[in-house]
Amino acid sequence: MRVHPSQLVPGCMVLKDVMGQTNHPIIEKNTVIKPIHITVLHKFLIEEIDVGPKLASGEVFKPEEYIEEEESEDAKNNPVKGITSFADQYLDAVQAYKSMFKNWQAGSSIDITKVRKTIVPLIHEALKDKSQVFMLHHYSTKENYFYHHSIAVGLLSSIIANQMNFSQGEVIQIGLTGFLSDAGMSKIEERIMKKRGPLTSLEFEEVKKHPTYSYRLLEKIPVLKNEVRLGVLQHHERRDGSGYPIGIAEDKLHPYGKIVAVSDMYHAMTSERIYKTKKSPFKVIEEMMQDQFGKFDHKVVQAFIDSMTNFSTGTKVKLSNNQEGEIVFIEAKTPTRPMVRLFHNDEIIHLKNYRDIFIEEIVSNPS
Repeated sequence: MRVHPSQLVPGCMVLKDVMGQTNHPIIEKNTVIKPIHITVLHKFLIEEIDVGPKLASGEVFKPEEYIEEEESEDAKNNPVKGITSFADQYLDAVQAYKSMFKNWQAGSSIDITKVRKTIVPLIHEALKDKSQVFMLHHYSTKENYFYHHSIAVGLLSSIIANQMNFSQGEVIQIGLTGFLSDAGMSKIEERIMKKRGPLTSLEFEEVKKHPTYSYRLLEKIPVLKNEVRLGVLQHHERRDGSGYPIGIAEDKLHPYGKIVAVSDMYHAMTSERIYKTKKSPFKVIEEMMQDQFGKFDHKVVQAFIDSMTNFSTGTKVKLSNNQEGEIVFIEAKTPTRPMVRLFHNDEIIHLKNYRDIFIEEIVSNPS
């Protein structure tokens, strides 16, 4: 059935890709609607959307009657005025970052006041409801991934820092570190950034210089803390010394760099990129858990896991085999592999015994 976004409720099932004024869907077919999706549909002025007759829970969807309100002249001139949801702020921040990045490419210096005005209010909102941040990978496409990435890495880094009990001042500083970590990509040839195939070894060597370029850009900002500069320089370094640009190991890595490294890897692997397909957030977490002893700081990885896998019994999930169910029990040692009751047959499966099946995404949290 076709309904107006105002008629949607969490749990509605999208039957067709929702297209805006781009070549890529705003919301993909088979998405389970969440409040953040409804906000985005309003933001992009979508009038109708095709959804199924039943909710993800199996209940019949009975949309309330939609009565179109007469718009004031002011509303017509500014249709999104007054909308201040997290999704709106996030999408605005992405556009602001894109504008700043274009200026950096043209040779402008970093305006730290503008940077703070863009990311700091968003960090405060993210800390109020961190579940919103773990949905951000749904909003980037292959073409605009890069601009989303810097905002998302800043927010994820601040959430990890908060989970690790850094002071509120440092939480902001670590968020800034994530936000600015790829500023140096503005000094990389644009053809390399937009290349649709794998990079050559020479091209990759050039990309590996971007943390250094970022550091040099930040050196020109005297009010910026040195910890931020170090974190930016080291966000691609690894505990075992296999990272870049310097190849330093565990004992010389700054905590800010360790945190941004995890955020950067997570968002990259869960997002659709030009030549790499995205993975499930929970699959990525498991891969990072396996890698943590060699490449990532285990305390940072654990803080990230604790932030993201804050499930409770009754949470509805979609599995990688497209089945949906409800979490009924969680083992502390395997938080990404709880016991799930499947909706279609009431069977209870323990995901730790089914290594080829994992949680694809959260459908809804218990009310």
